[in-house]
Amino acid sequence: MQGFFLICVSSARRQPLTQIDLLFLHETIPDIQINWLNPGKAAEIFLSDILSPETLSFIRDKAGKISVDVFLTPATHRRKKLLLADMDATIVEGETLDALAAYTGLEDHIAAITARAMRGELDFKAALDERVQMLRGLPVIALDKTLSDITINPGARDTIRVMRAHGAECYLVSGGFTYFTHPVAEACGFNGHHGNQLEIKDGHLTGKVCPPILDKESKQALLYEYTSKLGLLAEQTMAVGDGANDIPMLLAAGTGVGYCPKPVVQKEIFNAIIHTDLTSLLYIQGYTGDDIK
Repeated sequence: MQGFFLICVSSARRQPLTQIDLLFLHETIPDIQINWLNPGKAAEIFLSDILSPETLSFIRDKAGKISVDVFLTPATHRRKKLLLADMDATIVEGETLDALAAYTGLEDHIAAITARAMRGELDFKAALDERVQMLRGLPVIALDKTLSDITINPGARDTIRVMRAHGAECYLVSGGFTYFTHPVAEACGFNGHHGNQLEIKDGHLTGKVCPPILDKESKQALLYEYTSKLGLLAEQTMAVGDGANDIPMLLAAGTGVGYCPKPVVQKEIFNAIIHTDLTSLLYIQGYTGDDIK
């Protein structure tokens, strides 16, 4: 089926979404027919042609005022066969490296470097090396405590569960550390994970990262690698992330989605989760509330 779907998803923090809430769509789209993917939560509208950037911006502005995210996706290859997801500040809440820094007394300094790197203001590898050097001597128990405090973001487990149940493969790809990506991937049900490896000797961090470094080019390369391995078209892939080091991966995917994206990401990526949770990745693909139960 040729055409596009406009998907409206409501934040769990607001009252149930109704057809009346979506009346503003009639100002720009004639003769719309709303199909509820999940009554009170998510709706889709089929479009025979793509919306102009001005029209889509108007719709998103109106929707944002009622805590509704709006996505636009082609009707073809809508259900994806591959998902690559960033970990820090996407699948999990916050940055794990910043959380580790709390045990060094350098939390504010390290967090400031992280923020600049995620905004694209610093070279990722250089910023990673600088921050990890500040962790030198930190005992492994600090990693265990950080791991125990990790919070998985709402919708992550459901998204992976539903996609895998429908034949997709899902991988966690992170510029963070395998000490965290492994258990997080297992907790969420990912097929596998990729991350950077901290060098540990005698139960303490040495302040070094074992090569090779997984950076933005690596994330993009992994997307290409899995796409080829699975015999997929680019249009059959999806990626989600929040920071500058995710941009190449997001742009290379058939559908790249920013999750509470940094401004530099929002400028580059067409679709973004701002008000809702990660189950929006499922609604973009046309999954319904019954699929998610």
